[in-house]
Amino acid sequence: MRDSATSLNPLDLLASMFDSGRGAYALDEAAWRAALALPVFDGLDEAARMRLRGLVQGLLADKAFSGAGGLEMDAAMATTIAAFAVLPVLELEENWYAGWVEVVVYPGEFIFDGEQMDETGVVHHVRHARSGEAMAGGPLVLSWQDVQGSGRGEGFNVVIHEFAHKLDMRNGEANGRPPLHAGMDPAAWAEVWLAAYDDLCRRVDDGEVTQIDPYATESPAECFAVLSEYFFEAPHVLHAEYPEVYGQLVQFYRQDTLARLRQAGGIIGT
Repeated sequence: MRDSATSLNPLDLLASMFDSGRGAYALDEAAWRAALALPVFDGLDEAARMRLRGLVQGLLADKAFSGAGGLEMDAAMATTIAAFAVLPVLELEENWYAGWVEVVVYPGEFIFDGEQMDETGVVHHVRHARSGEAMAGGPLVLSWQDVQGSGRGEGFNVVIHEFAHKLDMRNGEANGRPPLHAGMDPAAWAEVWLAAYDDLCRRVDDGEVTQIDPYATESPAECFAVLSEYFFEAPHVLHAEYPEVYGQLVQFYRQDTLARLRQAGGIIGT
């Protein structure tokens, strides 16, 4: 834990209680252009970029973006976050981010102090620094410093990670099994993800330095969120390590990110 991290203050989450602050920021054109220049958006054609822009505008209208811990939120920050956030739902049909209101942004890592259930159902009191936190039915919290480190094609994107948790929570507590589309096989999903999770846990426990961030071994929910980051930020790494997981995410997100990058003539993460 870093002593310099700011403690998460419940008073910073007031917009979620009062349903206020929505639509405070319009799309910032300079931030939009800067976001699209990042490697994570490579390969999107003009039609996809226009759909992405519409989703960004919709998210900015639907959510309250609030600064905390001394951070002054502005339209450029909100636009950057929204651009990352809507990439996973670019090809999904419904509003997967409905049912909650607020995105709270701290300058850097913040201290989470509260209760957390482990994968066996045991509740523990935890206190440690985090770069993001998604609360079931409540706000989503981000570190702006970590947002700025996202999108570079290196397998890290705190926005995609936390919004993946929100997708996972669409059918209850985050457990690595979001609501699947018609035609997807729940048994195949469970089998593929369990095999990958068990394999990664074994490799990390054996002391192997893995291509995938070992934080994915914290729980099935974290595995889904971390591998979602790789799916968009470094799909070649995910495909090489766990091709069947990659295939499941192609079905879930309805995007083939590796094919998109190859067609564009570039591989991110190099």
